[in-house]
Amino acid sequence: MSEDNPHSSRGSASKTWLERIASLFNAEPQDISELEHIISEAANRQLIDEDTKGMLHGVLDVSNMRARDIMIPRSQMATLDIEQSISEILPTLLDNNHSRYPVVNEDKDHIEGILLVKDLLQFAFDAEAPAFHIRDLLRPAVIIPESKRVDALLKEFRQKRYHMAIVVDEYGGVSGLVTIEDILEQIVGEIEDEHDDAEDADIKKMATNVYQVSALTPLDDFNERFNTTFNEEEADTIGGIVLHAFGHMPERGESIELDGLMFKVSKANSRRLLQLQVISGKPPTATEQD
Repeated sequence: MSEDNPHSSRGSASKTWLERIASLFNAEPQDISELEHIISEAANRQLIDEDTKGMLHGVLDVSNMRARDIMIPRSQMATLDIEQSISEILPTLLDNNHSRYPVVNEDKDHIEGILLVKDLLQFAFDAEAPAFHIRDLLRPAVIIPESKRVDALLKEFRQKRYHMAIVVDEYGGVSGLVTIEDILEQIVGEIEDEHDDAEDADIKKMATNVYQVSALTPLDDFNERFNTTFNEEEADTIGGIVLHAFGHMPERGESIELDGLMFKVSKANSRRLLQLQVISGKPPTATEQD
């Protein structure tokens, strides 16, 4: 008789939907594509908003990522040399505004430890503080392989209360670093802090002719900064131009040359480009700032 009862039919459908949502959070995922479909359907039914949908997709992406997929490449690591004095390291601290830095001995393959900027405060405000060597303030560096699962790394970050890990390749050479912020950004999107202004958030000079560029940089800003002529009717952002040129969703490490610039994907997930490395042989514009 339940077949003739429309209320029973709706109740059954509702129950099935609720069970599907519950399984998303409580059951061991068996089929990622099915979970993604459930998330999209939940957003379509306005059971969750678009931000929540994006974060849930981000969680699913993170579960399939390795440290190599999200690390800051070796070439973009801001480091300090263990032999530098406090006056010598200040420019690096001011240019980068990080809270911690790997300290190296001669080159980036020899990490001596991690310096927390807050550990310098006692010397900055105490005129009678004794002289010190950077070595005296170092904290141990956490070393992980490129193959480390990102979800497992996030768990370790939380449990052991550290915020940065040095990533090494199979031969023990340093290939990059990962911070807890890098993982969280895969889930919630780009995180800007109070030190970021519009230009610093979008385009940052890393070395001579080498720049770190957000894929969301407005195309008119990019054209002005690099003297390029990308068609602003074709895309709103430089990431859109690069994505169109590739013709597919590129993975980290893929590169392409456009208008005299080399674009290398520094950070991306399965849905969008996040960060690009841009290598330019052109002279800087008048507004260029080191």
